Amino acid sequence: MSTSGKVRVFQVATGNLGTEMIGRIRNHPDLELVGLHCYSPDKIGRDAGEIVGIGPIGVIATGSVEQIIAAKPDVLTFHGVFPDEDLYEKVLEAGINVVTTADWITGFHRDTNHPHPSGREVSAVIQAACERGDSTFYGTGMNPGLCQILGIVHTADVADIENITVTESVDVSCHHSVDTWKAVGYGRRVDDPTIPDSLYRYTAVFADSVYLMADAFDLELDEVRFGYELGACTKDVDLGWYFLPEGSLGASYIKYQGLVDGVPRVESHLEWQMTPHTDPAWKIKGCYITQITGDPNIYSKHMIIPREGTDLSDPESFASIGMTITGLPALNSIRSVVAARPGIITSADLPLRGFAGRFKR
Repeated sequence: MSTSGKVRVFQVATGNLGTEMIGRIRNHPDLELVGLHCYSPDKIGRDAGEIVGIGPIGVIATGSVEQIIAAKPDVLTFHGVFPDEDLYEKVLEAGINVVTTADWITGFHRDTNHPHPSGREVSAVIQAACERGDSTFYGTGMNPGLCQILGIVHTADVADIENITVTESVDVSCHHSVDTWKAVGYGRRVDDPTIPDSLYRYTAVFADSVYLMADAFDLELDEVRFGYELGACTKDVDLGWYFLPEGSLGASYIKYQGLVDGVPRVESHLEWQMTPHTDPAWKIKGCYITQITGDPNIYSKHMIIPREGTDLSDPESFASIGMTITGLPALNSIRSVVAARPGIITSADLPLRGFAGRFKR
């Protein structure tokens, strides 16, 4: 810890999410930003505040793992689009905790779909690094992440749960990550046979979210099944930052269903719309929904409402809301993660305060 009692944080990446988090860390009462790791050579050596557009803050971006380790932070926050498991291993074995928003909740997806070059499961590599460094590794976000915690908590007053479904129903056009949407398949012709595999490969972390919820319910699943529906653009759509030709993928409905004896019990749904001009189209609700069938039944919406004075006509202001709700579950968990046992942990291992926000000081 620093002399101020704050947790010393070294951040990785300044894409859409990382850019938002630099300012959020600076203003967080628990945290002190002590470093920034960048992959782009043109960012290395520059002030982190200048990189993200908030003016100099006295933290200079570096580009090597050795510089991260030399800074001796308490925790590394990783906000890249895709994991850097080699970096994770090195900083964990150096005794630095890791909190990541990149493609990790339980590790099932990474183990199943992204084998480590060594031939070992990724989770085994990370766990071993944690044991060598007496450090902790935690993955979270809004969805997957907080969305499932909200779902779990909503069952606290339910007897005889039959089914729980958490749904993200959002317009994703504010998430200006070209690489993400190319990878998922948006913009390819909807009849392109590669789209289902792309959708699965880049959303399969939501299988993790199903396993996380099932674990909280002490429910052993037989399998987690992937399903999808595709919405084709009914005209050319130019978003300014992304172009969707007529006939290309512009919306999708994805399901990850945890089955017991062939019956869906725990489900995570993704209702995504890049444009409303698709066939079929879904009625996007702009929120996160928990539906529980049981005794009693539960229906709950988690709605994100911009603070007063936010200019929603400004695409950057609107996009920053999405980045904030993705990154804050990570930042608010940090003090609890630093205090947690060594090894890979999930949200099931954190105390309630690990999900608590902070009052402005």
